[in-house]
This record gives sequence, C-alpha cells and structure tokens, in this order.
Amino acid sequence: MTTPEAETMRRALKALAPGTQLREGLERIQHGHTGALIVLGYSKEVEALCSGGFELDVEFSGARLRELAKMDGAVIVSSDLKRIRRANVQLIPNAAITTTESGMRHRTAERMAQQTGVPVISLSASMRLITVYVGKLRRTLIEVETLLSRANLALDTLDRYSQRLDEDLTTLTILEQRETVTVRDVATTLQRMEMIRRIHAEISGYLEELGTEGRLLELQLDDLVRGAASERTLVIRDYIRQPERLPAAELALSELDGEALVDLGRISATIGQPVVDTSDLDRMVEPRGIRSLTMVPRLPWSIIEALTERWQTLTKLREASAEELQTIEGIGPYRASLISESLQRQYAAASPESVGW
Repeated sequence: MTTPEAETMRRALKALAPGTQLREGLERIQHGHTGALIVLGYSKEVEALCSGGFELDVEFSGARLRELAKMDGAVIVSSDLKRIRRANVQLIPNAAITTTESGMRHRTAERMAQQTGVPVISLSASMRLITVYVGKLRRTLIEVETLLSRANLALDTLDRYSQRLDEDLTTLTILEQRETVTVRDVATTLQRMEMIRRIHAEISGYLEELGTEGRLLELQLDDLVRGAASERTLVIRDYIRQPERLPAAELALSELDGEALVDLGRISATIGQPVVDTSDLDRMVEPRGIRSLTMVPRLPWSIIEALTERWQTLTKLREASAEELQTIEGIGPYRASLISESLQRQYAAASPESVGW
C-alpha cells in the first residue's frame, strides 16, 4: 500500500520531470556548476525554521530559480510551484534529527524534510547530483538516458509477459469450457497478471520522471496493458469463494512480496482456495462464468450479475434453456438466444477438434 510519504515523493518526482519549469531551473544551476537548496512548500512550520533572507513572492521560473540559487541560502517555493516565496534563507531544522548525509547542504535538506514533511531538493555543486528528500525517503534523480534505457528494458519484459498471459488466458478459457480447470491453472494466471501489474507500475514511475521525454513509451505501455486490470478482476470474480471479499482479495494479491508471488499456494489463498499440500493445486474448480458472459455482445453488467447469481457455475449457465434465461429481468427472447448461442459457440471453440489438443 502506498504511504503518504511515497505519494508525496511521487508527486515531487513528477514535478521534476524533463520539460517542467522546475527541472529547467535545476539544469541551469547544474550548468552553472553551483549548488542549491530548495524547499517545495511554504507552510507555517517551514516559515518557523527559516532565518534571514529575502521575502519575494514572485512568479516562479527556471531562470529566476537559477539566479536566486547563486546566493548561499535556500530558496522557498510555494506548494503549487507557481511562486518563489523566499530566497537566501538559512534553514534551521532540529539538529537532533538523525541524518546519514555528510555534506552540510544535504544534512540540512534531510532534516528539513523529516521535520516538515515537505519535499526538499539538494543539488550538489561538486557531483552535480539532484537529490530529493521527503520525510525519511531519499531519491537521487537519474539521467534521462539511463531512465529511458531502464524503461525500454522493462517494456520489453512487459511485452513478453503480456504474450505469455494471452496464452494462459486462452488455455484457461479452453479448460473452463471442458470443466477441467485446476487451482494451479487459476493461480498461474493470477501470478502472471500480478507480475504484469507490477512491471506496469514500475514503468509508470519511469514515465512520470521522464515527463515529455516518455510520451512514445507511454503510448506503447497503454497499448500493451489495455484492459489488463479489468481482466484480472474478472478472473478473481470467477473463482473467489466469497464474492464480497473481492476488494480484499485484490489487495492481498497486490501486497504479496516477491517470495510469496512465486508460491502458487499463497496466490490461491488470496481468493479463498487454500492449499495445504501441493496436490491441492490439482484440485478441480469451477468458474462462475462471469468472464464468459462478458464475451456476449452488449450484455449489461447488471444482467451478468443476475445470471451468475441464479446459475452459479459456467456449466449450469450453459445448460440453461432460452426460456429459463428469460426469467431474469431484462432478458427477452432475442437476448436469451444471444446468450445461449454465444456460450455454445465458446464451448464448441474449445473442443479438441477446434483447438487441436
């Protein structure tokens, strides 16, 4: 689960992405071979830790930030990054706050961030490194070329995983129609989906830091993962033992650490399919048919819910006659025929003659 500090750090890194006024100002400072100490927020708490300097309250720009950073003191910027409030300020955070930094500028930045909770940027004059502090979090900005390289590598990995997931979902659909799905099949599919979600989150983080430099990668990412989140939810809905626990199951799956994610038993437990022994992974399970019903053209979600509440397995749903289907509110002769024919086509498409295995 994302902490408030992590969310504040995420917003700060996004504000520092290439193409922004703040990043332009920092790059100007780097090119001038000078350092800087910049506080992104001017609250009463921040004001209480400021000594001396100049009251400004002028519109923010990269050029102004560069000129004001030539002085030794810190620059205070408003939280919305639209105004420069103070310059050449001496910051006096609590000296008792523990810091792992050695340079005075970085020590002040880390203490200030921990005491106020606002993002503080320290730019090293000698090493030309930009470091962001939020609370106890610390991030050093990575060069655009390095970020692009990492994002492209992650995107290639995502592409391979997406192709494998398509194969897994096709296999799962066939097994569902043949009534031979096991806990292992479901857990393996969910494992692949969760890995894709995590790779997507990693790439999204890179894109936020890349700003305008990551537009092309963002288009590729959207194309690769379109509909992945809803597909994950449908698979969980089909096999979770207690449908009302869907949000808790999705959260539990997302919170599995790296070691737990390779354990199919831990994954199956999140949807209420406990595995005591490895042989339990080969236990047969029946889908509710929710994912199959979403393949029926123009079928509202309210009707899908009503159908799967009345017929609680895909097999029973497929065997229901058109007359029985019409007992559900909102289903007339045409829609009943559409549902029945679609389910029968899916069943025929999964036959050994059609699939080849």
